Amino acid sequence: MTYEKAGKIAAETLQFGRKLVQEGVLLSDVTRQVEDKIKALNAKPAFPPQISINNIAAHYYPDEDDELKFERGDLVKLDLGVHIDGYIADNAVTINLGGDENLSLIKASKDALREILPMFKPGTTLGEIGRVVEEIINGYGFSPIKNLSGHEIKPYQLHAGLTVPNFDNGDKTELQDGQVFAVEPFATTGNGYVKDGRPSGIYRLVDSRNVRSGREVLQFIMDEYQTLPFHRRWVLRKFGEFKTNFALRILEHEELLHSYAQLMERSNGIVSQAEHTVIVKDKPIITTKI
Repeated sequence: MTYEKAGKIAAETLQFGRKLVQEGVLLSDVTRQVEDKIKALNAKPAFPPQISINNIAAHYYPDEDDELKFERGDLVKLDLGVHIDGYIADNAVTINLGGDENLSLIKASKDALREILPMFKPGTTLGEIGRVVEEIINGYGFSPIKNLSGHEIKPYQLHAGLTVPNFDNGDKTELQDGQVFAVEPFATTGNGYVKDGRPSGIYRLVDSRNVRSGREVLQFIMDEYQTLPFHRRWVLRKFGEFKTNFALRILEHEELLHSYAQLMERSNGIVSQAEHTVIVKDKPIITTKI
């Protein structure tokens, strides 16, 4: 099954990537090597591999000239996805580069994920899953991030409709056999909400129509990524900086592209994340489990 094949590659790449995260290493070196690994395994990135540190919860991807390096004390979320012919696997891990103070925070998100994965059976409600996540994370003395959630996956659709809450939102929607979800509890020392930060350079195609400017870049995006997220850096490699920046501005202005912001914990709390992709079955299939 293609979902499961993508999951094996995503899991192997995540383990490869986590070993690269060390003090003094450039973030851009890690993302480059992760992308190369995915391609070497005959798959493609489902989205730009993200490395979000400390109070950044998601959507940090370094540019080519980014000089940011990992430092002692960092809490690092490595979140990467793989696709094969549009069939997606998405997984993430939190890596501690500091002392023991963040270990409970990491454990909170990992334990929440471990407890809910067996719940992905037909008939389970989304609200039930959120309640378990919330109870476990609160039990550690932390807060789940309420405006981040897991998400249903379909071919070439990373966010395909249904969301998996990290708290009890009362959603009575029942899981159906064969649905695929990326499940990702986020735990934080903060108040449990994220806000938009700086632009991430990550985009997604949301519409397509004839445009007077940027047509060549638009066609490239449609051919290479369809509706999957991509980074400005990927387009720049083909078209150069001036043409890429001009086209992306035009296409965003025309509302053909959605631009993602970095997501920061609103009260500056530290954030941990754990994630697997699962197929809903009487015995759930965790595609990204090694």
